[in-house]
Amino acid sequence: MISPALRILCLLVATSSPWKSLAQAAANPAPNVQWTDVRNLGMEGQGWSQTRAPFDRLPYRAEGVVRDAVWSLSRHSAGLHARFVTDATEIRARWSLTSANLAMPHMAATGVSGLDLYAKDDQGHWRWLAVGRPDKPTNDVVLVSGLPAQRREYLLYLPLYNGTQSAEIGVPSGNELVPAGPWGTGSRQPLVFYGTSILHGACASRPGMTHAAILGRRFQFPHINLGFSGNGKMEPEMAALLAELDPSVYVLDCLPNMNATEVAERVEPFVRTLRRAHPKTPIILVEDRTYADAFLVASKRERNDSSRAALQAAFQRLRKSGIRDLHYLAGAALLGEDGEGTVDSSHPNDLGFMRQADAHARVLGPLLRRAVRR
Repeated sequence: MISPALRILCLLVATSSPWKSLAQAAANPAPNVQWTDVRNLGMEGQGWSQTRAPFDRLPYRAEGVVRDAVWSLSRHSAGLHARFVTDATEIRARWSLTSANLAMPHMAATGVSGLDLYAKDDQGHWRWLAVGRPDKPTNDVVLVSGLPAQRREYLLYLPLYNGTQSAEIGVPSGNELVPAGPWGTGSRQPLVFYGTSILHGACASRPGMTHAAILGRRFQFPHINLGFSGNGKMEPEMAALLAELDPSVYVLDCLPNMNATEVAERVEPFVRTLRRAHPKTPIILVEDRTYADAFLVASKRERNDSSRAALQAAFQRLRKSGIRDLHYLAGAALLGEDGEGTVDSSHPNDLGFMRQADAHARVLGPLLRRAVRR
């Protein structure tokens, strides 16, 4: 209840700009907010629970086993997401980052260090709703307000190219905020993606715009993003770690970081390690995207051609040796043919990520329809 004296003060200063915002705040005090740690909402996107920090992507025991660069990049929260249900008319978020470098020269702060909120519409489709824009290492923002007062499912993605120290969702006190239920009918094991800076998220404008996240929403599956910028190299240590997981599908997308010699040496042992651990899990080998300037730059064109030839040869050898449920995704159409899908000839913009998702979906769709465990 606002006192009579305070009401008079608000009226007296309402036309004075230095005092106007204070008067408005006094007349409309912020509601009490109840905060919930996203980890208590069923954090998804982590393949291992025993991590050094709450939002790491590799287990603590990987430190000193994988190369230092891989370990450092695994501290980024790329792909981590939480789903929840609330009837709140306003949703807030506060999160703290491990690095003050909020953006990169070719990638916006909203993608590097921001949050991304989706809502499920009345037809059951995921729709973008709000982005948490970071302006410092610790942020507290209203993601969205003015929502209908009804229960709805939401999906929140954490930052792609920064580490997350803490993340909380806030709703007005008295509103419901609970974990969401299953993604869909049956048991849906996550999609596991392993790859490079492109998978890591460069250069999506928002965390929900990577092709892995798009595919997760499209097929109603959780996903695990094991993209490591400049370091997706199919090393045996990573093969052993991936073999510990139990996914619906493995998607191996490392060619942008591997030359033809590395492809010839590493792809077959990597696939065999996964197949020994999971005799029936589908595995998709993905070619590198076509550099957007390869139509004029011969060295880029030759790089695409040589790595693809090596991957195709490895694929054929694996198939002939008896490896089953091994699939192949050509790279020529990943970004489209008009050159508009990248920021720098290599890393996708949002258009490029959507096109990559469409190309992946043509291979993934039939596999996921039979992967749902009923």
